[in-house]
Amino acid sequence: MTVDGSSLAKALQLESSLTVHSQLCRRQIGEVEAALRSGRETVVACTQEAPLFTEVAASLDAQVPVRFVNLRETAGWSREGRAAGPKMAALLAAAMVPDPEPVPRVTYKSGGRLLIIGQGAACVGWADRLADQLDVSVLISSVSGGGDLGPERRYPVFSGRVKHIRGYLGAFEVQWEQVNPIDLEVCTRCGACIRACPERAIDFSYQIDLDRCKAHRQCVAACGDIRAVDFERAERDRSETYDLILDLSDPPYFRIPQPPQGYFAPGRDPLDQALAVQQLVRMVGEFEKPKFFVYRESICAHGRSKIVGCTKCIGVCSTAAISEEGDYVKVEPHLCMGCGGCATVCPSGAMRYAYPRVADMGARLRAILQTYLRAGGKDPCILFHNPTDGRERLLNLGRRGRGLPARVIPVETFHVASVGLDLMLGSIALGASQVVVLSAGSEAADYVVALRQQMAFGQEILHGLGYAGTHLQVVEAADEEALEEVLWNLPPARSCPPATFNLSDDKRTTLDFAFDHLAKHAPRRASVIALSAGAPYGEVRVDKERCTLCMACVGACPESALLDGKELPQLKFIESNCVQCGLCAKTCPEDAITLAPRLLLSQEAKEPRILNEAEPFHCVKCGKPFATKRMIDNMTAKLGSHSMFSEAGALTRLQMCADCRVIDLMQGEKPVSIFEVTR
Repeated sequence: MTVDGSSLAKALQLESSLTVHSQLCRRQIGEVEAALRSGRETVVACTQEAPLFTEVAASLDAQVPVRFVNLRETAGWSREGRAAGPKMAALLAAAMVPDPEPVPRVTYKSGGRLLIIGQGAACVGWADRLADQLDVSVLISSVSGGGDLGPERRYPVFSGRVKHIRGYLGAFEVQWEQVNPIDLEVCTRCGACIRACPERAIDFSYQIDLDRCKAHRQCVAACGDIRAVDFERAERDRSETYDLILDLSDPPYFRIPQPPQGYFAPGRDPLDQALAVQQLVRMVGEFEKPKFFVYRESICAHGRSKIVGCTKCIGVCSTAAISEEGDYVKVEPHLCMGCGGCATVCPSGAMRYAYPRVADMGARLRAILQTYLRAGGKDPCILFHNPTDGRERLLNLGRRGRGLPARVIPVETFHVASVGLDLMLGSIALGASQVVVLSAGSEAADYVVALRQQMAFGQEILHGLGYAGTHLQVVEAADEEALEEVLWNLPPARSCPPATFNLSDDKRTTLDFAFDHLAKHAPRRASVIALSAGAPYGEVRVDKERCTLCMACVGACPESALLDGKELPQLKFIESNCVQCGLCAKTCPEDAITLAPRLLLSQEAKEPRILNEAEPFHCVKCGKPFATKRMIDNMTAKLGSHSMFSEAGALTRLQMCADCRVIDLMQGEKPVSIFEVTR
């Protein structure tokens, strides 16, 4: 491959040319040692021998960690490898960006208490193999398939129907119902019931096949004082806690894309079962993972006063880590696997992705795009991929296919579902021609749907501003050939001059900066852009004939988009604050509110405007305005014939403010003597 050290140094704004090595991991390894001894930050542009260089750094006790970047499969090994110099410089610039600040950690503690669930034979087989390594228990959830519990009680064995499993690695709570007449906790495995049963409905699994049982109850008599057999058992619920679960039942209890850590459901295939067991035996001890999210409930649009608005984060989560908690949501950090889909779909930015943060990813993107354009590159396409099957797909493409086009710059992120609209449009504002997200197959289908929806909103905005072409795209590639076909046939889209701002962790702030920059350089001037239903931007429309200015919508709005007029009966609206959660429409008792998704780019979006106002009604006693004339007229008309307001002056009190109403009641109240009270 072609590597130009002087051009790379110029693009990276280094003082001297870079030396290109051809046998760095062999004859020239001394130069790596010299660089590490110097104490300077060292970047090695080869990942094949990363284990070797890491070992060398450890042996030298290097104070600065060595970093690696792949210039071979991602740039040099390509049909356009000779033109990949700007991309090489961009990838090196990304590797030189300082590491982000560490995030809080989530801790798991596992003592090796394992529960195996499923058919008796399969469970007992694995329990026998694992009993010497782990603290094993067995829950037989199906009598089909038989099984032999054996003469020796090496571990606890239960039976029953699983009611629920909650928790995660080190803290699973399992509840089941004892449905079989034989309680294996009490059974001594003497075999008397097997010999006594005339239908042979009991075998050495010591469970009764109820389809064959004819209710002779001879097993009950044979069991005698042990009382392990009871067809009329009252207390059937059982529960226990475990650290690990091996679920061999079909279907498994958890049927979600990403079950909890410590839960394995390999199915019936013996090889898959062996691979699962290989993993779980290593899950004993204390473990850590990043806390992937930051949640700000103060701006969450989930609900108000038990009325539900936005549920997007709950719907997209593939691990069931997010649940309702009153007017807000709750995230169990031990269940969160770091997909970031919740932050992508969150309209307000209440849910933020923290691994990496948007600001950290923005710093990398800015370094990449600035360096690429400085080196003479054109029409940069950012390709987001994950570090597992996504990375493998790209490396195979470099080794076996045409490689990546010279303008396609791969950017690795922990999970591609975390690439939200702020990161997409932020990349376009920073100078990218396109943003492509690679889904290589490990991502849940709901994440791909969510990404496509966010991209549709972004594309509507870009097209509304006159930027031609496809700027945002999800590529679902099950193999290298499919990925290669899409990338090499993807025409560049219209771009804009690169912005100078930094991406912010606050989602709406980043998008506001991106909108302003894109609108400033737009081929077409537009103040209003129509958006599809479900978009996080739009206006609130009020039917003035139905609205009574009760201000229930103001109290329901979590984003301060709806405001009252303070001293005047007015309903005001700040459009840039609205996230289209719909809480105002659901709260309105007159059904006077509708939502209209759109993006307003003028200064009007940030200024309060009056949606409805009415003639104020002044207190008949003190003259202070306290309600609308229409509201007071409606109240007096509806309550005038009510018996509670037949007393003289009762209706007049409705025309008083709260303070004067209390004073009038106290002044007009007749004192009562204790002698007038009758039994």
